[in-house]
Amino acid sequence: MAEDIIIPPLGESITEASVGQWLKKVGEVVAADEPIVMLETDKVAVEVPSPVAGVLAEQLAAEGDTVEVGKAIARVEPGATAAATAAPAAKATEPPAGRPPVAAAPEPVAPPAPAPLPGPEAAPAGDIRPLAPAVRRLLAEHDLDPASIAGTGKDGRLTKGDVLAALAAGTARARSAAAPPPAAAAPAGAPSAVRPRAEERVRMTRLRQTIARRLKEAQDTAAILTTFNDVDMSAVMAARAAYKDAFFQKHGVRLGFMSFFVKACCLALRDVPAVNGRIEGDEIVYHAHADIGVAVSSPAGLVVPVLRDADILSFAETEKAIADFGARARDGKLALSELQGGTFTISNGGVFGSLLSTPILNPPQSGVLGMHRIEERPVVRGGQIVVRPMMYLALSYDHRLIDGREAVTFLVRVKEAIEDPTRLLIDL
Repeated sequence: MAEDIIIPPLGESITEASVGQWLKKVGEVVAADEPIVMLETDKVAVEVPSPVAGVLAEQLAAEGDTVEVGKAIARVEPGATAAATAAPAAKATEPPAGRPPVAAAPEPVAPPAPAPLPGPEAAPAGDIRPLAPAVRRLLAEHDLDPASIAGTGKDGRLTKGDVLAALAAGTARARSAAAPPPAAAAPAGAPSAVRPRAEERVRMTRLRQTIARRLKEAQDTAAILTTFNDVDMSAVMAARAAYKDAFFQKHGVRLGFMSFFVKACCLALRDVPAVNGRIEGDEIVYHAHADIGVAVSSPAGLVVPVLRDADILSFAETEKAIADFGARARDGKLALSELQGGTFTISNGGVFGSLLSTPILNPPQSGVLGMHRIEERPVVRGGQIVVRPMMYLALSYDHRLIDGREAVTFLVRVKEAIEDPTRLLIDL
């Protein structure tokens, strides 16, 4: 008898989700505790495993459907195998005993159907790994062959991080590389062929819908203003180069730039507490702690896990937490509780090559710091023009709570700490 697969609790106050992707097809063998479907909530993606081994007998919802927590989403035939489920169909074709087999009448041969036009996100037939919508879009945008990229996700599936890493390393092969050469140009005066204008409609994921709603809500409710500064990264780069090997040997994690900025922001938040506050009704709530949200990329979109009590974490604890967030975000393993309750956010668009941006607040927070790429630029030092590795910083803030003087002071404090990391050690 088939066993119903029930949607488990997905987090506090979450009563429904969307079916993001079926990881198993009807008739496929399923191991105990093996994920069979990916569900998308407003914050995270969750895999639902099968509690028993057997064969997936039925899918009770299609991709994109909304399903409720506690309801059945699939049925698994326990103990069955793919061969066993196929046996009845094979047996039905055998002739009864004692009766000679009757030759089946030949089926009419239908004319071959025209080959379908490739959509903008169609994957090559040689690669049968399931692809998330965000991965398909990225492959299509850069015309990449997914078979040329190694997947690090579940069962070797490609993640958005895998594609971005392959692009950065230059190891991904273009899909069009194997395409046949273009046809010769038509002679002058001949009518031109009609160009196919393919398009695809993809349902927005629940995470993308939530991101869109919250960003628009931030623009509608807060008086967002952005102030800028630049910072010389020479001292931090020198410190990182000098200690990165010893840091890794002792702590087992790489020393990155983000931990410097987290500690610098914690110092600045202490000096300018309004940036660490929020408006609630007609009151201002000030926080004595610093819970820093660190924006990381996931296959479903940007998520912001929170470093709790970042102001008392060491450099090693900060780097380990950020590395763990990044890995679990790519695998869709972040818990909903880890994405809630931040008091300030840091977003690093520089890892994607951004030179300058105006980040949008993450409500109900009142401030967000945007980091950008490091670029060598000429600057004046001691009356001389020299080249330095510079980074633009952008602080977007809620002008209802934070004045321009406070915003500029906050950025200056961050700049001072980054350009002289000794301040981070002596709490200055």
